[in-house]
Amino acid sequence: MTDVELMKRMLRAVLAANKSGPGVSLSRLQSEYKALTGEQIPHKQMGHASLDTLLHSIPSVVHMERNRTGEMVCFASVSSETAHVAKLVARQRTSKKTGRPQMVNCQIRVKPAAPLILNGRVCADSHANTAASVSSCLLSLSVCLSLSLYFSLFLPLSLSLFLSSSLFLSLPPSLFPTNFKENAVSGKPKPHHYPKDYNPSPGGNYNPQQVQGRIREVLNKYSNGFWVSKLPQLYRELYKQDLPSEAIKDLEHWTHICTVEKPCSSNPNELLLYPAKEPTQTQTPSPSKPTTTPSTTTMKLLVKYSNGLWAHALPKLYLDTYKTKLPEHVLENLSLLSDFCTVDYPMPDNPKRAILYKRTREENHNRRESVEERRAREEVGSRLSTQTVPPLLIPREEYPSVLVGEAANTNGVILRYIGEGYSQAQEALEDKMREFYCCQDNNTRTRDKKSGTPLASLTSGQLAAVRTEEDEEILRAQVTEVMADKVKVYYVDHGFSEVISKANVFELHEKFFNLPFQATKCQLAGLEPFCQEPAVLKKFESMTSGKILLAEILERGQTSLVVLYDTSQDDDVNINAACIKSLQDKTLASPLQVNSAYMNVAVRSVCSDGTFYCQLPSRGLAKLTEILEKAEAYFHSQGTSEFLVSRPFCGKGCLARYKGKWSRVEITNLHGSRVLDILFIDLGVQSSVEVIELREVPPPFLWDLIAIPPQVVKCCLADLTVSGVGSWTPEAVQWFRDAVLNSTDCSVKIAKLDETKRSVAHVYLFPDKNFQDPARSLNRQMADAKVNSICNYMVQTLSKSVSAAGQNMDIYVSVACHPGHFVVQPWRDMYKLVVLMEEMILYYNKTEEKPLKGEKNQIYAAKVENNWHRVLVKGVLTNGLVSVYELDYGKYELVSGTQLRPLIQEFRLLPFQGITAQLAGVKLRQWSEEASILFRNHVEKKPLVAQLEAVQDAHHPWDRKLTVFLVDTSQEERDIWVHDIMAEFADELTKEV
Repeated sequence: MTDVELMKRMLRAVLAANKSGPGVSLSRLQSEYKALTGEQIPHKQMGHASLDTLLHSIPSVVHMERNRTGEMVCFASVSSETAHVAKLVARQRTSKKTGRPQMVNCQIRVKPAAPLILNGRVCADSHANTAASVSSCLLSLSVCLSLSLYFSLFLPLSLSLFLSSSLFLSLPPSLFPTNFKENAVSGKPKPHHYPKDYNPSPGGNYNPQQVQGRIREVLNKYSNGFWVSKLPQLYRELYKQDLPSEAIKDLEHWTHICTVEKPCSSNPNELLLYPAKEPTQTQTPSPSKPTTTPSTTTMKLLVKYSNGLWAHALPKLYLDTYKTKLPEHVLENLSLLSDFCTVDYPMPDNPKRAILYKRTREENHNRRESVEERRAREEVGSRLSTQTVPPLLIPREEYPSVLVGEAANTNGVILRYIGEGYSQAQEALEDKMREFYCCQDNNTRTRDKKSGTPLASLTSGQLAAVRTEEDEEILRAQVTEVMADKVKVYYVDHGFSEVISKANVFELHEKFFNLPFQATKCQLAGLEPFCQEPAVLKKFESMTSGKILLAEILERGQTSLVVLYDTSQDDDVNINAACIKSLQDKTLASPLQVNSAYMNVAVRSVCSDGTFYCQLPSRGLAKLTEILEKAEAYFHSQGTSEFLVSRPFCGKGCLARYKGKWSRVEITNLHGSRVLDILFIDLGVQSSVEVIELREVPPPFLWDLIAIPPQVVKCCLADLTVSGVGSWTPEAVQWFRDAVLNSTDCSVKIAKLDETKRSVAHVYLFPDKNFQDPARSLNRQMADAKVNSICNYMVQTLSKSVSAAGQNMDIYVSVACHPGHFVVQPWRDMYKLVVLMEEMILYYNKTEEKPLKGEKNQIYAAKVENNWHRVLVKGVLTNGLVSVYELDYGKYELVSGTQLRPLIQEFRLLPFQGITAQLAGVKLRQWSEEASILFRNHVEKKPLVAQLEAVQDAHHPWDRKLTVFLVDTSQEERDIWVHDIMAEFADELTKEV
């Protein structure tokens, strides 16, 4: 199959999931495609300057439209090919067993709640301990695999393939090796953050005290009571955990928490749950408790606070004074207190922040309220006290799409989530509101006149339907200030305020209370100390205005902590980091000018592609050195452990040690929760460290360090032809490093400045201060050098033992080409492989590069994307690339020869985890493309049970081959034997022919 045809098939699989829905936005298409295939859509390699032009050239695969917000959305075109495949797959509805119907014995069915610990080193373990350590997440695995099986049996194949991949991505990432490409979105680092309260399959001991407290909170929110059968759902929505089954049985005994009543019904499950009944009091009420209405008692309180009282402080003050709670509906509608106090909203965009002022006698005398006004106000108060809008739930996906609204500061950025259940639900609601409130002529009006009648009485805090004056949309809003003939409202779904005519404000019908308010606040991580800086806010507005972004949610809550990314360009942009850089003082950077020469230059790092990083003398470098020395002394006086980094994220700036001294670093990628990649921004050196090695910048030095730009310049040698494809030979790189690395007496002369987004200075580099003689430049010496070295490494062959024929083995299928060739990994050792790869990252990213020439059929460590793998070299190409086979995953990759390293003995102890296999129970044949896709859909990237039929031995462990039956045991009632499915498919295909 050609690359173009393969791309089309994969693109159809991405789009098929949305064929009848909203489509895939153009801004997210690359990330969705990469989540499925591990690669970007190669539009440039196919001769197109942009992704947009490529998509327009294949109308048989995709067609594009603009939605209401003006965004381009891609939809799947109808394909006869996918329809044919769907027809074949649909015939699998009737299962026909051809052999081995018994239930197999496997560890995958065991579901204890022991956590999976990945922080230990590779060590020998018993099978029992191994099985227990990985089984904590198997409940969610079983659910996802069951859904995946349903998708594969009853949905078109391309859609099934996409949904299966999506289900796999929903599993906790710590279960699987860190090199899975499905973890990437638009090529950006994918830190695996989960909310602290997230617990999809809770286990452990039953804590009655905790459950009682939570049920009390639920009943406070739903004080009018609800059916007991609804309690598990409410509990799960509020606390992200399942309600323990024991709690349902204990409800009747918790009379101090709740009251359980049985209505007139014969169904014993129809029980009602109410808050606990107040004990009857026969004695005289205590003088400390209020004996009048909350309004009157609040007025007694305001006498003590002549300068005003914040409304949110009223409940505690009320409780402390009268030893009873203030009714909740009072805070929800402060207009109920307008008889004796004035309500002021100093923050119009935050109606929950109000100040209460006691009215004087003169003000009370002059304020006369009509009977109609009082009745309307009481009606509004009664309605608002019973009507509640459900809270907005944060999306479960790790990188939801968002649209940014207003941002008075970066600690309170207004945003809206994009997608089903959010922006789409909001658009549907506003369409219904437009239809409900539409104004027609009296002759043609068919709706209730009340729906189009403006409200006669308005109060602050009131919810209403508002017709906008410009485009006449009908939107939900909250009244924040009432004027003579105008009213100021806050649009609760869009996050901005506006002053409009009172004639455009209508009563909000109760059926429009069901959707949560869509405008929510977030806080930008890392910008807390600079939240109101004008430069930061200006940069933020210029980067987010009118764009749909991706939000990485670090901490979920009422105001979530997020990192925003702009993925509309070829390279993703970290908006938080870009806003921080806006505070840099450009006068402290090295002034680069063409034909200028600089002495006392230090070469700090040399990359495999021939680029290198230099430190030029500047005011910023001198100031940076001084501040870091003060920070070193500060750490000694305070203790560095007090500044441990508790919440790492991509783009965060902090400190790490380099050659014994603290240096500025930026986090560039996270490998789980322990290991991360960093860049020493003033040295150009990349490394991988454990999170405990990082330190926060001490507050006394934060502003000064932020103001200093990176004190390093990326350079390349001018007028030098590079051999190979964009990279130097290992010998040339090593020669260059030996000549200049860490030398502080070099000189450079700038020949040209490349003003791209990754600016590079083309320079002539001299090993000393004499830059007058061009013949002494390293440019000339590199061009004339004859650098040759031979690196030979003896590789020890590892032996591997597998279970004897006839036994069952829990496995994970990492690669599946067709029933005649797939690769399995032993399930029990997967956690060891995760730990091994973390150790390899720490070792090879810290070790000084020693390039070597790879030899065919030899074993090395190779860097593939951001991870290090144990590989077998299959071929060395003339263009500097090397074909390698990943011994732990069974995948083939092309890497640069400069990315090979010797595989040290420590990383040879764990046997290679990738085992080649073929399916038993079917005849060997040339498998069709449809059959291969069907097989992959059932087994690839899934945990299964392999029943060994035969073992084909070989001298090298990677040449061994197993013949196995594959069994899906994710269903409780029955096992699914994959060879039965393939045999039935072959029979149906024969009938078709």
